Amino acid sequence: MNVSSARDNALLEIIDLRVQFRTWRGTVQALERVSLRVARNEIVGLIGESGSGKSVTGLSILKLLPAPPGIVGGEIWFEGRNLLSLPQQELERIQGKKIAVISQDPLSSLNPVFTVGEQLIDAILWADLVESDPAYASILKLVDRWSRAGRTRVKRAQERACELLAQVGLPSPKRQLRAYPHELSGGMRQRVSIAIALSSKPTLVIADEPTTALDVTVQAQILNLLKELAVSHGLSMLYISHDLSVVAQLCDRVAVMYAGQIVEHGSAEQLFQNPQHPYTRALLQAVIEHRAGEFLEIPGEVPDMVAPPLGCHFHPRCPLAQALCQQFEPEPEEIEAAHWVACPPALERAKPGHHGWATVLRADVDHSGPPDGDHSSGQAKQNTVRVASSSGASD
Repeated sequence: MNVSSARDNALLEIIDLRVQFRTWRGTVQALERVSLRVARNEIVGLIGESGSGKSVTGLSILKLLPAPPGIVGGEIWFEGRNLLSLPQQELERIQGKKIAVISQDPLSSLNPVFTVGEQLIDAILWADLVESDPAYASILKLVDRWSRAGRTRVKRAQERACELLAQVGLPSPKRQLRAYPHELSGGMRQRVSIAIALSSKPTLVIADEPTTALDVTVQAQILNLLKELAVSHGLSMLYISHDLSVVAQLCDRVAVMYAGQIVEHGSAEQLFQNPQHPYTRALLQAVIEHRAGEFLEIPGEVPDMVAPPLGCHFHPRCPLAQALCQQFEPEPEEIEAAHWVACPPALERAKPGHHGWATVLRADVDHSGPPDGDHSSGQAKQNTVRVASSSGASD
């Protein structure tokens, strides 16, 4: 993939992101060389089992991870700027302003001692103040309400808050502004969270399993609302979920994550009609068997990321595993247009002319460059595999 051209067309571009956490047991390799792209006006789904690194990916975009070590490598490009190299003042113009978050549980994300109106109006005022003067936004927020211009700003914010609650489908917006979070149902609280996310007029929304705590009927309403708002507001969205049916209904493209790595990504149609990675196939098969009245589970367990398996992280649970899967970590290869899979045995089975690990290792040797010659051609292209013994090393 041409990274520079992809970045030009993307709103968000994550390149080789690596994240670690330190625990008493050792260093957790939370994310390993994750690359992901979200284009403008596009909804991208990120799916996988619990503990696969989906939420950590979302938190990394806003640099909300504890450090050190936190993010230890990679790049996160947003609107042409690398967020990881921006000074804090510039980053604050983006956090919560151009990039907004919809959390999984609105009851815990909303403050129980403030009304809906106080929290929504506060978010609107804060976004305006940060945009005008991020260095003094906290001070201005305290004194602004006492000035004539501040009172006018508050009045406009109240009107804007009513408009937002109406846009997300809450009845009697003025009355809802006076309500406390505990006085609303789960679906109504989630609509308030969506309104707060939209209050700053973001270009990217990170939705971290926003329908998990809702019943099926309300879940469908929220999904339809998100899709309508994405179209009407020109939003891009990173939708994090473990619910495949929700992702199939909502998303344009889908990335499948396992043990801190992206193992397959493509359009929603490609992923659900022509899945290629054994893990993707197992996830879909589990859903199909469950609907048929049977319970199918993927054998084995999610690996311990303090000491992840050598080679491909999925090989202990994989029906296609070969000896070389334990020695090398495969990089994603394009199996069809814009459909990428990190599994040589799956590529051998589905891609004409591909001979699995033999093709991958031969390409790796071809691109490594002559032993005593010019190595620039080999360095210009990343190797298609990585030796397993060095994949889990800490920095």
